[in-house]
Amino acid sequence: METFYDTHAHLTYPDFAAELPQVLERAAAVGIQRVIVIGTDLQTSQQAIALSQSHASVYAVVGWHPNDLAQAPQDVREALRPLCAHPKVVALGETGLDHHRLPSSRGGSPAEDEVWKERQARVFRQHLELAVETGLNCVIHQRTAMQPTLDIFAEYHGRVRGQFHCFVDDPAAMQRVLALDSLVSFTGVATFKSAEVVRQTIAAVPMGRFMLETDCPFLAPTPHRGQRCEPAYVRLIAETVAQIKQCTLQELSEATCAAAHGFFRKLA
Repeated sequence: METFYDTHAHLTYPDFAAELPQVLERAAAVGIQRVIVIGTDLQTSQQAIALSQSHASVYAVVGWHPNDLAQAPQDVREALRPLCAHPKVVALGETGLDHHRLPSSRGGSPAEDEVWKERQARVFRQHLELAVETGLNCVIHQRTAMQPTLDIFAEYHGRVRGQFHCFVDDPAAMQRVLALDSLVSFTGVATFKSAEVVRQTIAAVPMGRFMLETDCPFLAPTPHRGQRCEPAYVRLIAETVAQIKQCTLQELSEATCAAAHGFFRKLA
């Protein structure tokens, strides 16, 4: 059976608390041999590390999500720095910018939006600076904010690589990411009928320059759309991507797993 990795999973969410061992068993049964669990704040980052210590197939990414900064310190580096030394912490993140859920989307003002954007950008740079210091790469969130995310990330070109996760932008945006020696990764969105742009990007991206992920518990692929997603569904995503790329599952396995090992250098 072909091997695949779930390079972005939120297994610390309460959606999985009652059956995490079973979730990992289902993933292993369909060839998902590595699951990278993503932190969104200090607590979930610590929980991701704990899961990595309890399950051989699990690795951790530590950081603050741009939508979870309300309780974050002004400088997140002091809290994250000791976590980076753990042998199963393979990247920093998820970090980046999100201009979709700004204060104005919840009744706030344009002025509040600008304050929040500035805070996101400041914390994003802190992650990137810590990545330079520790030699880790960054998992990047860029919802409705591709250009400003690339503008900041380009300042660190040659020092940090990024996994631009849950990539739903067009081939031109993908090429801009690749030009910064970084990667994109695709979720179950690739299976949605409405996601023709995503499929165009998958067709255009070179083999070896992308990874697969679920972003679970979100974005379950067809035929499970609208249900809770889980790492086992990477195989369904892989089947769709292989059809788009006109390659075998084995060829896709080799390319995406090699990309993961090249990016997450502590991944065993």
